[in-house]
Amino acid sequence: MQESRKFPKKAEGAAHACSYQFGPFSLNPQKRIVLRDHEPIALTPKCFDILSALVERAGEVLVKEELMEAVWQDTVVEEGNLNRHISTLRKALGESPNDHRYIVTVPGRGYQFVAEVREVFNEQPTLIRRDGKSRSDGVEHIAENPLRESATLSLSAHTPLIVRPASSLPVPTRQRRLLWTAALVAAGVLGALLFYELAYRPKPPLTASDRILISDFSNSTGDVVFDDALKQALSVALSQSPYLNILSDAKVRVTLNLMTRPPDTQLIGDVAREVCQRAGGKAYITGSIARLDSQYVVGLQALDCSTGDSIAREQVKAGSKDGVLSALDHAGKDLRQRLGESLQTVREFDTPLVDATTPSLDALKSYSLGLHKAEVNDAAAIPFLKRAVELDPDFASAYAALASCYRNMGEQGMARDNFTKAFDLREHVSEREKLLITARYYNHVTGELQKAIETYQLWIQAYPRDAGARSNLGSLYGATGQFEKSIEETREALRLDPDGGANYSNLLLAQAAIDRLDDAAETYQQAMARKVDDPILRVNWFGVAFVRSDGQEMDKQMAWSAGKPEGEDNFLAAKSDAEAYHGYVRKAREFSAKAGNSALRNGEKEAAAQWRMDEAVREAEFGNSALARSDTATARALTDSHDTEILSALALARIGQASEAETLAADLQKRYPLDTLVNDYWVPIIRASVELGRHHPEQAIELLQPAAPYELASPVTWSGLGGPLYPAYLRGAAYILLRRGPEAAAEYQKMVDHPGFMLACPLGALARLGLARSYAVAGDSAKARIAYQNFFALWSHADPDIPILNEAKAEFTNLR
Repeated sequence: MQESRKFPKKAEGAAHACSYQFGPFSLNPQKRIVLRDHEPIALTPKCFDILSALVERAGEVLVKEELMEAVWQDTVVEEGNLNRHISTLRKALGESPNDHRYIVTVPGRGYQFVAEVREVFNEQPTLIRRDGKSRSDGVEHIAENPLRESATLSLSAHTPLIVRPASSLPVPTRQRRLLWTAALVAAGVLGALLFYELAYRPKPPLTASDRILISDFSNSTGDVVFDDALKQALSVALSQSPYLNILSDAKVRVTLNLMTRPPDTQLIGDVAREVCQRAGGKAYITGSIARLDSQYVVGLQALDCSTGDSIAREQVKAGSKDGVLSALDHAGKDLRQRLGESLQTVREFDTPLVDATTPSLDALKSYSLGLHKAEVNDAAAIPFLKRAVELDPDFASAYAALASCYRNMGEQGMARDNFTKAFDLREHVSEREKLLITARYYNHVTGELQKAIETYQLWIQAYPRDAGARSNLGSLYGATGQFEKSIEETREALRLDPDGGANYSNLLLAQAAIDRLDDAAETYQQAMARKVDDPILRVNWFGVAFVRSDGQEMDKQMAWSAGKPEGEDNFLAAKSDAEAYHGYVRKAREFSAKAGNSALRNGEKEAAAQWRMDEAVREAEFGNSALARSDTATARALTDSHDTEILSALALARIGQASEAETLAADLQKRYPLDTLVNDYWVPIIRASVELGRHHPEQAIELLQPAAPYELASPVTWSGLGGPLYPAYLRGAAYILLRRGPEAAAEYQKMVDHPGFMLACPLGALARLGLARSYAVAGDSAKARIAYQNFFALWSHADPDIPILNEAKAEFTNLR
């Protein structure tokens, strides 16, 4: 990319700065690091690039378009992306909303860095004024007025004095001595201050690594609306803090289970203290509310888990019931400071509770009850969450919780609707919740996966100890085929929250995808040892057991799932795929029907449609066109959701219904114009299938090109047991039509070589037949004969009336 005129290269021979200093910060372009008071601060690569551009041109107005062009080279981004990064930078630099000491927005143009910047060269620092012009502040200038210039340069224990070689310093010896004396005095004073600070500053009650438990409120008012609602409000208030390390609900549930107590046990008194101790906590926070005449008294207290001693306490009064949330908000902010958090981050992450949640206590109580229900059963939570948004139609967090419940139930259409409502109301939540809502909107509504990934990266920067952000980022990396990154982020999420069931599930899948099956087995055993019992973890483990040919373990998992509404249909669908993999089509149909019925019993129409469409695509690939069309019609009668429409288009394309498939593909692009996997994975597959049906293999190969970067993506739309490597499968078929046997074999070999990625997906079995056909068109009869025999061995007890099996037998007979 060409250099933008706003960012010209330095003239050849010009000195390059080793670092730039401004305020308490130092930016090193070579090492790509920013220090604050000698301590590194976390910045994403793009945030660093933006800051570097602004600092290097301090005082200039950098136009937005040119700034984006310089930072996102060869990539088209929206202005909102730049704005979000600028906002993150401001927080990292400690700016408040009304005090932009470093970065100023110039309306209609761009941004300007307004703080004084000192360029530190190998020889001397140079001060860049706010007007963008530079003046030398070398040692010679300092010698003329050493005290004033020492202040200008902010000499400190962390700012080295930079002196030119003696031969280049035409300065009197006396002045040099004065300079050195001033520097040594300054260093001595600062050293003494540092010693005093370290020796006499009171240590905070908690460190950033100490875990805390939020216990239930004691409510003596007699008003049940305060039950649950105030604990939930306090959780939101304290969760805004990037300093406090709050024990997760998952950890609390596991701990209660170890104590042989039910998951809804009230966390009060000795029970709260024991949970805190067993979970490895340092302190637990209790809350209380009482009536005093016409007022309400709200109290908060942090207690040491080991001793029971009070380590911090706050008490506030509210003049009315409507003022209780505001009072609790003030108490929460003061408590955060008393527990050791800096005033700066308290102010930075300080969304008032009535904005971060809801001004309606009734809505907040219903929301809290819904969250408790969702811990066990998503369907049971929905009535409470619906009630919350009825009481407050602007309750963004309740819409987000509703969306998550619907998504977990397989109701993707309802999930998208509620994620969209939450996104539209995202200004009514805390910073942490805003990041979560934004990321999920990009992931599950618009399908803009890169934007979702960037949002999670910003979230991790703001909240580095947040396990949820790393868990979701790891899941996204897995969905886009970046399995090593997925493993890295998910392991870190598990380190932060060792009891998150979704983390074990995602880690197991990523490990299996790169054929680290022993690691996947170890992950499953670790989850069981911690008594983490997640249905999706178990169904994914069922898939790994299939690859390991462990029928006994598969039977054990099927037995576990029986009658469990939160997981039964997933297991039945997985069992259907496993039967179809070996050609047991009649058994596969029986399990698909059971999966659909189980989903319908739980009111999950979209999940039922998905299991029907799994069967439709499978029947299409096996050559049962009539059944594929019938299954497609049944599924579409249930729902016209995103997933159903995708698979309907694919199934119809694979059975030669080109016109209808193309219509659906066009509708998908119209409805989901920004969706990464729709436009770069599914639509190319659908249209390539249409061209294969028309015997246009060259066009099919060309249409599949956009899918190449996502070849190992895990599009969960089809099959609960993994991604199907569909682009490779279709490309292999196209090469066979072109009689390019070696190239076809290479495509099918990808599928054979990744059993941990394919799991029980039936395309894994058909890839072996594809290999046999590839060798046959290449004229290698010996290899073709072996490959056909391998396929027949895999389908040795298959149902005899499968069209593709009979075609394979005829081909084998005709081999020469």
